[in-house]
Amino acid sequence: MKLMSESEDKHQQRMAKKKAIVDEKIAQAQEERGVLILLKGNGKGKSSSALGTMARSLGYGKKCAVIQFIKGRNETGEMKFFKDHPLVDWHVMGHGFTWETQDKSQDIAAAEKAWALAGQLLQDESYDFLLFDEMSYMFKYGYLDVEPVVKALQARPKMQNVMITGRTMATPLQDIADTISTVQEDRHAFHLGVKAQEGIEF
Repeated sequence: MKLMSESEDKHQQRMAKKKAIVDEKIAQAQEERGVLILLKGNGKGKSSSALGTMARSLGYGKKCAVIQFIKGRNETGEMKFFKDHPLVDWHVMGHGFTWETQDKSQDIAAAEKAWALAGQLLQDESYDFLLFDEMSYMFKYGYLDVEPVVKALQARPKMQNVMITGRTMATPLQDIADTISTVQEDRHAFHLGVKAQEGIEF
């Protein structure tokens, strides 16, 4: 009993020190503004994570919008779930990945159209949360210039939150981001020969 009591005391002391450190960090974080979050990396789950964050925003009654820069016109599970939500504007602007369309001029036109809409949303303070899904590929492929996007992000309404997803992320975007998370692939069922399925991949 004595050994257990000593062990509990040490545990309580460690937790008290940890709580003090966490409480101090919370006390120091007093700025209130929207954040820019980048989700990058070759792992599965970037869009899923971003949509989970959007669901969290919706739980607080916040107005949201999604612009999908690459995904084609076929419906996905997330689109089926969110598209009729009264607080979500859902825009599928892409025609699929460039190796599927094999039409560069069409892809560039779609990217420019999607960015024109995104630019409007970035000026509309009624939107609390914006998701630019797979936007990062537009800069990788040279379909869009990143600098106007950076300027628009920096000039957006103070409390507006923005998330951008994609495997690679342009350096100018990373330079202004508040949070950057990398989703790393350790294994994927597709490489094991498992067919993509509803509710998991789309």
